[in-house]
Amino acid sequence: MTAPLTILVAGASGFIGRHLVPELLDRGHRVRAMTRHPESYDGPGEPVHGDVADPGSLGDPMDGVDVAVYLVHSLDDADFERKDAEAARAFGLAAAATGVQQIVYLGGLGRDGDELSAHLRSRREVERVLGESGVPVTVLRAAIVVGAGGISWEMTRQLVKNLPAMVVPKWASTLTQPIALDDVVRYLAGVIGLEDAKGRVFEIGGADQLTYVDMLQQAGEVIDGRTVPVITVPVLTPQLSSRWISLVTDVDTTTGRNLIDSMGTEVVVTDNAILDLVPGDPLTYKEAVRRALEERG
Repeated sequence: MTAPLTILVAGASGFIGRHLVPELLDRGHRVRAMTRHPESYDGPGEPVHGDVADPGSLGDPMDGVDVAVYLVHSLDDADFERKDAEAARAFGLAAAATGVQQIVYLGGLGRDGDELSAHLRSRREVERVLGESGVPVTVLRAAIVVGAGGISWEMTRQLVKNLPAMVVPKWASTLTQPIALDDVVRYLAGVIGLEDAKGRVFEIGGADQLTYVDMLQQAGEVIDGRTVPVITVPVLTPQLSSRWISLVTDVDTTTGRNLIDSMGTEVVVTDNAILDLVPGDPLTYKEAVRRALEERG
């Protein structure tokens, strides 16, 4: 375990951030929870104001910080690629100006040689621009994170809950490697302040490599003890898929489209180097589903 550090978590009130902050506090670190609305922040850590879309607001919250964790994205915006790149560039510049020693970023899996979706291309671009100003960046690349409140998981849960059977497009046979929220938090906390992790990219995943059909069916078995009948229809386009998902879940059409566009790309772990720095067996998908359901209550 590293010595106590002062850590800024950008996106502290989000899906990952609200679980990471208490873990970092439990490990003895000092945590600043950066949010656009600190007056309404009710989580642990010291709430501080900062907005990645406003570069002038980033200097004060980063002053005296050792490590900055970047958990921000604009997936619900049609112009998310430009906005995310600009925000990451501003964050990296502020980190360099205030003497931050490490930036930790949660990106997305997918082989660089593949034709990546706009969503995954954006994640790669954020990786690059975060480090343009010279601060060492540690990147953890993950596929679907399974936990209560996560958009991809909530989409899966609501589809299983709301539909007796499903018609899915051909991307549903693509291989992915979902990971439990608990494991993501463990890996993030584990690389913070670690010299051997600086300036490196790591792939993280759960114990199982599954197709999206497998995920839907295994989730159905855990949620209500049934195997969801699934029929694959090759002509169901991403646009139609996203509209269908917005009808049967509370995921908005823009976010759904951006996520679905990525589902044709195989996203599995090909390098287990992270286990040398943060050892431990990751959870299975079914166990991740059980924990997500327990947390949701």
